[in-house]
Amino acid sequence: MKRIGVLVSGGGTNLQALIDAQKSGIIKSGEIVTVISSKADAYALERARQNGIAEKVITKKEFGGDSLLYNKAILTYLEEMQVDLVVLAGFLSILEGELLDVYKNRIINVHPSLIPSFCGDGFYGLRVHEAALDYGVKVTGATVHFVNEITDGGKIILQKAVEIQPGDTPEILQKRVMEEAEWKILPQAVELYCSGKIE
Repeated sequence: MKRIGVLVSGGGTNLQALIDAQKSGIIKSGEIVTVISSKADAYALERARQNGIAEKVITKKEFGGDSLLYNKAILTYLEEMQVDLVVLAGFLSILEGELLDVYKNRIINVHPSLIPSFCGDGFYGLRVHEAALDYGVKVTGATVHFVNEITDGGKIILQKAVEIQPGDTPEILQKRVMEEAEWKILPQAVELYCSGKIE
C-alpha cells in the first residue's frame, strides 16, 4: 500500500472525495495517512479528524513567511510520515526547493480547467471559472497533473471535460466542475499512481 499525504488550505471537498473513494474501493492500492493544512482553521482538518487521519498544521507565518523554510518543514514532516505520494487538494501555497526534488513525479494536483487553458500563476479558485466564462468557451473541465517548478506545468495524467451551460455563474460552474470532473479524476489518478500504472 502506498502512503498518501494530502495538502489542503480550505474546506477539503477534494479531500472528502479521496476519503470516499478510499472507502468505496476506487482507491485500493493506497491509504491516506496524513492531511497537512496551511491554515489552522481549514475545515479539511475536521474531515481528517472525523476519519481518523493524522492531521498537521504547518503555516508560512511560523517561518516568518520564508517559503524555503516552510517547504523544508513540509518535506521533513512528509518524510517522518513515510509518505509515498503527495496530493494537492485545494492547497494554495506554491511548492518549491528541495521538496520538489525529493518528491519529483510523486506530487499530483487537480486544476479546475483543461490545461493549458486558464492555468498558471494567478489562476486558482473562482478566478479560473471567471476566466473561462469571460472568454466564452463552451467546454471546460479539470486536469490532474504532476507538479513541478512551473505552476500547472507538469505532465498531464487525466482530464475530463464539462460543458458550460447558459446562465452559468462562476460559482455554479465551479460546483459542476468539482462534481462532474475533479471528484472523479482525482481519485482515479491516485489509484493509477498507487497501483503502479503511471510513474
